[in-house]
Amino acid sequence: MNINLNIAVLIDGDNIPSAHVKEMMEEIAKYGNPTIKRIYGDWTRPGLIKWKNLLLENAITPIQQYGYTTGKNATDSAMIIDAMDVLYSGKVNGFCLVSSDSDFTRLATRLREAGMQVIGIGEKKTPNPFIVACDKFIYIEILKKQTEEKIENKETTELTVDNITKKEIKLISSTINDLSDEEGWAFLGDVGSLLQKKQPNFDSRNYGFDKLTPLIKSTGNFEIEQRENPKSRHKLIFVKNKEKHITRAKKQ
Repeated sequence: MNINLNIAVLIDGDNIPSAHVKEMMEEIAKYGNPTIKRIYGDWTRPGLIKWKNLLLENAITPIQQYGYTTGKNATDSAMIIDAMDVLYSGKVNGFCLVSSDSDFTRLATRLREAGMQVIGIGEKKTPNPFIVACDKFIYIEILKKQTEEKIENKETTELTVDNITKKEIKLISSTINDLSDEEGWAFLGDVGSLLQKKQPNFDSRNYGFDKLTPLIKSTGNFEIEQRENPKSRHKLIFVKNKEKHITRAKKQ
């Protein structure tokens, strides 16, 4: 995570709900400094009224784009043109595209080809091509859950989380194998980075865990070991696939 990354945040106002903007900006700040923050939409439409106060509170610049033709999304085109202008300005080294629209798949791919770090934020309905075109993709629903937990900490709130299936366990297992030493151990930090590259929307919070360590521990399929770090007081965490013991039948 490069906190020195200068990020251009471009929001598709026609495609993203106005709720949890503050949480979204806080999440983006974890990955770098959002130096450019713009939101695109037709501000003459009543559907964007909820955004207006939030823009002032979060220093987001609204960009007006009229819908010239019915059925055509002019906002997407304006956002793509601006993204390329920002790219060639050389002012940023990362982009955050906030949308659930697959129309931005080619844009994300082009930005990554230019050496940009691309983070995507959208709803769970976001088509997979846009998700995999980003270096990392974060679901808005995760941010919503975190807010509900903070506000309603006195009440028991039933949150919808994804179940850890055999598919996720297989993904983690194969990633550990890719990085493991001769004894089968792999550094957890490297495992997390490679998981992100293999599946950009992989996030422990999708499964109800704040971090990767408790998620891995909960499956019961992996061994976890803490080791002393000579350069820091924080211990290093290593993981390993549990060995499968095969029982052979005795010869009679």
